[in-house]
Amino acid sequence: MNFTPEAARQQFPVFRQDESALPLFFDGPGGSQVPAIVGEQITQYLSGGTANVGGYYPTSFHTSRLVTQAREAGQALLNAPAPENIVFGANMTTLTFHLSRIISREWQSGDEVIVTELDHYANVSSWQQAATDRGAVIRQARVDENQCSLDVEHLLSLIGERTRLVAVTYASNTTGAIVDIRRIIEAAHRVGALVYVDAVHFAPHQLIDVQALDCDFLVCSAYKFYGPHIGILYIAPRWLAHFMPYKVEPAPNAGPGRYETGTLNFEGLAGVIGAIEYLAQWGNAEDSLRMRLAESFTQYQQHEQRLAALFLSLTDTLTSAQLYGADVADSAVRTPTFALRFAHHTPAVIAKALGEQNICVWHGHFYALGLVRRLGLESHGVLRIGMMHYNTEAEIHHLFEHLRRLEEA
Repeated sequence: MNFTPEAARQQFPVFRQDESALPLFFDGPGGSQVPAIVGEQITQYLSGGTANVGGYYPTSFHTSRLVTQAREAGQALLNAPAPENIVFGANMTTLTFHLSRIISREWQSGDEVIVTELDHYANVSSWQQAATDRGAVIRQARVDENQCSLDVEHLLSLIGERTRLVAVTYASNTTGAIVDIRRIIEAAHRVGALVYVDAVHFAPHQLIDVQALDCDFLVCSAYKFYGPHIGILYIAPRWLAHFMPYKVEPAPNAGPGRYETGTLNFEGLAGVIGAIEYLAQWGNAEDSLRMRLAESFTQYQQHEQRLAALFLSLTDTLTSAQLYGADVADSAVRTPTFALRFAHHTPAVIAKALGEQNICVWHGHFYALGLVRRLGLESHGVLRIGMMHYNTEAEIHHLFEHLRRLEEA
């Protein structure tokens, strides 16, 4: 089955509105639109009789099966070794703060932790605060100002015998820059350090393989890849039983449940299953879920790379716009997310003017404080325009018609 953005859009209720009143959604990096299957799965669970896990009756059995199915879907999405390596939580930030406290229990005064200027600060502040609590030293890797990506060489130079953990993003949520995290993981493991990967922005655009990466932890958010607000954490097998988590005493002390505080959001997990089924639909129906995801993501990448190429070519026609980030559409280098500034208007002014035309974009720093500070843009941030695979070339042309008018105003 071949992917087309038109075929995808037919599955999203929001795109079934009157075309004349339909917003142009270029706000995907802040959260995607949601296909019908996600809402249907949530409604089906809630309306079919709910219960917690662990009971000896049908609705409890059903919830237990649902949790297992959600872990299996997460396993396929990330290529985890087993469903037990998938942990669920409220969101990426909550999971990261939780894990930072657990992991840091083993740190000693003088140990070192590396964070980056490129990351969303959920993957910075969590570790900074945990390090302060334990007397550990925080080192921050710089941004490469020319490419608005991570200065990987600088990060590698910071890794030493006292390094205990490296927290790094897979892709910038602001400039779309993709980071060569394999080199970082290999270097960190040579000194026995752990690597915690923020894949929130990367996950909607390219298929993740945690086994190929050999990362220790990886976290993402379902609402960024067409699902509900659920955080998903991968923990490598060698660490699943190693750490002593903060938990309620009688709560499970084995498997992923060790890290899941309180009752899970079961209806949200139903939505996660729906989102991953949606993502896999363009693959061969006879293949495994993982293979169908791989086949589908190949098509998403090809379409998004075409969108990125068109966006960049049209950006060149603007007279007052400055692009922050790589000016190439190569999906090995960037996602279709772009950071811009205009000579005569602040990002907020542009975003407001576009919003009045029913064009959805974001402005600000997007919690990537280190990046905007390094670029000297903290006062106003940037205008962020991002594409998902449901976006079309016609939408991009329409966007640039408005951007040209704003330049002339």
